[in-house]
Amino acid sequence: MPATRFPAGIVPYLATFFICLLLSTAAWSQYGGDRGQWQILQARYGTAEHSLDVTQRLRDLARQDTTFRVSNKTFQNDPDPGVVKTLRIYARGPSGSTRTFEYIEDDIVDGNQFTSWSSGNWGQGGWEGGWGNAPEDDQGDRGRWQILQARYGTGYRNMDVTQQLRELARQDNAFRVTNKLFGRDPDPGVVKTLRIYARGPSGATRTFEYGEEQMVDGALFTGWSGGNWGQGNWSGGWGHDSGSEAPPGGVRIVSAQYGEGHNRLDVTSRLRSMVRDGRISIRVDNRTMGSDPAVGRPKILWVTYYVGGHGQREVKVYENEQLMLP
Repeated sequence: MPATRFPAGIVPYLATFFICLLLSTAAWSQYGGDRGQWQILQARYGTAEHSLDVTQRLRDLARQDTTFRVSNKTFQNDPDPGVVKTLRIYARGPSGSTRTFEYIEDDIVDGNQFTSWSSGNWGQGGWEGGWGNAPEDDQGDRGRWQILQARYGTGYRNMDVTQQLRELARQDNAFRVTNKLFGRDPDPGVVKTLRIYARGPSGATRTFEYGEEQMVDGALFTGWSGGNWGQGNWSGGWGHDSGSEAPPGGVRIVSAQYGEGHNRLDVTSRLRSMVRDGRISIRVDNRTMGSDPAVGRPKILWVTYYVGGHGQREVKVYENEQLMLP
């Protein structure tokens, strides 16, 4: 077969083209198609008491190169039932410093901060810090959210418990949310919630929710055991994050718990994410609720909600029945 001949004048242009192609391919290979600056060392999911290594599972998720929501279902395990869990990603930056990235249940992870995210070419960094935090953060309490205020109750009746929370935090132990803990039942006969309002490093505010019988361990909050917080002049009242408001006449979920007896999950954020055009219609079962908090026992979903301008309402739906609001 005769060799292909090119006009003499085009050869230099072709040579330049192939050199540029090789250089761009090498650069793409270096970044793995992702240009974040943090190299992942390891990932763990759970709580300070019970967590598991999810580096390989995170790698599988990253290779799909789409955002995902942090949940027991996503990581195919619930390492500490009944407690709000956290995904911790331990990473090393270009200067060699290490950092811990935290995402709590129902947070969205998109991976754009991490180098070689979708290629999965990471996670062999020899991280030995356990659940702990990055070394440069090892100065007392390591969470990144500054508490502004805490309230306990329902949207209809609630009370400021910032001082009680400060006293509990100074003991530096995990504790369970109960009426007895806060000295009063602000709304008898209704499932209540502890709401902690906090500000992050960027100045954004966020509401953390813990239903009755859930455990609080304080790992997310800076200055936790020192009690040097709660003077943030929070003026949002009981309120909600702005993204949780419903359209006029639509349903707004105040709180939701799923389980039996003391074995319950707070599924408030999960139900809020299922509201479409101000309505929610779902089958109540372990799959839709994301976990089975009381294996082998019939469970109930308790929901506190508002519809339009009407007062707060409560509904109880048994497992395998349908929740329809409004």
